[in-house]
Amino acid sequence: MINISTQFFGLKLKSPVVAASSSMTSNLDQIKKIAHAGAGAIVLKSLFEEEIHMQLQEELTRRKPFEPDEEYLDYFDYIIKDENLKNYMQLIDQAKKETEVPIIASVSCISSSEWISFARKLEEAGADALELNLFLIPSDASKSSDYNEMFYFDTVKKVLEVVDIPVTVKISHYFSNLAKIIKELSATGIAGITLFNRFYSPDVDIENELAITADALSAPSEYLIPLRWTGIMADQLDCPLAATTGIHTAETAIKFLLSGANAVQVSSVLYKEGVETIGKLNDGILNWMEQKGYEKIDDFRGKIKLNTKNAEVFERAQFMKYFGEKTF
Repeated sequence: MINISTQFFGLKLKSPVVAASSSMTSNLDQIKKIAHAGAGAIVLKSLFEEEIHMQLQEELTRRKPFEPDEEYLDYFDYIIKDENLKNYMQLIDQAKKETEVPIIASVSCISSSEWISFARKLEEAGADALELNLFLIPSDASKSSDYNEMFYFDTVKKVLEVVDIPVTVKISHYFSNLAKIIKELSATGIAGITLFNRFYSPDVDIENELAITADALSAPSEYLIPLRWTGIMADQLDCPLAATTGIHTAETAIKFLLSGANAVQVSSVLYKEGVETIGKLNDGILNWMEQKGYEKIDDFRGKIKLNTKNAEVFERAQFMKYFGEKTF
């Protein structure tokens, strides 16, 4: 019998299709639907420290005429933070009671103390694993690449010291030596790496001459960058890889598995086509495996290899083949 189970988050998953962190995984009703659709795991919407600070700033603006003192502000900051944590912990608890799918907490912080505090609380709430959403765009020219890279390693080290549940990281591709960073992160003791964070991108409205937000949802063609790096890195690491961004079809999910991924995280396609898409992705993977005669994912996972030594040669050869022979 064909088996599509896999390993990620330090856990055995019944399917390689994981519901990624998004607003769709922020309420119990949706979580139950996603679980019923056949997700291998559900990553809850990230708990962002910045959102807590934004709530505080909104309260400051609202109360400005009253000029609250510093003691009040410290107290109010504590209340907002505590309320957000309690709500998130309650969601974990409810999701664990109402589903049988692994529930993965996700957290993104800007201060080292909160990474530790939040991680401990989410473990106490019963999360099966923790995803560190390392959401950093290196846009500050005053900070060196070494400084930015240490943010990742310091955060991982501190969190691993205070929790016992498996910890994974979701990272961006904004590194001067991406292969080195992925490899070194894999050796820290984490249970997995997800490639890559998808940041909201700016666009420009030329009629009103304003900066606007580009489409928040990924397009099917956006899978190519994470696919390349999955193929390059998968067989070099000390932990499993998952991939995200642009995964809208079973065909694309299979490409990642063939390239060495253990799992794929999906989000945009759930907004566009509904959570039932998870079942369609699972069926598509099963049908392809049946046609190919594979009984389990490890029979073909990583079959397509693009290692570091031939990656550049391959890309240059294909470039020359295409543009050298074409006339426009």
